[in-house]
Amino acid sequence: MIKKVSIIAIISIILFASMSIYSLSYAVTGEEVLNSTQATELVEIKESTRNNLNEYIEKYGSTPYGVAAYILNIVRIYSIPLCFVGIAIGSIYQYVLGIRKLDVRDRGFMLIITFVTILLICQVLPLIFAVVVNGWRG
Repeated sequence: MIKKVSIIAIISIILFASMSIYSLSYAVTGEEVLNSTQATELVEIKESTRNNLNEYIEKYGSTPYGVAAYILNIVRIYSIPLCFVGIAIGSIYQYVLGIRKLDVRDRGFMLIITFVTILLICQVLPLIFAVVVNGWRG
């Protein structure tokens, strides 16, 4: 138990240290950021996000429905890789680590079931929202 905690602590310290070293090595002053291409890329990302949100607002006819549809679309997109990672972790627990321990195998099975359920909900919820808002709202 102590070994696991110390290994996790060492890995997290190394990750945070490497991120801070990386950020310090590429730190620039405020004037350089405003003149760089990164600032223009950030502005382009902001404008494209605003345009997408405005398209959803126009499509659904109201701001709350448009914002809800936009958020559901983002959840739908980002749930796929997150759930696949969770399913992979559950598979490792069930099939690799759970060979000798029944409780670990059951934990892996429950992780797989949980992430598959979350994936299905996140993929079907935007469709249900669109059908309800566009079809039954009137």
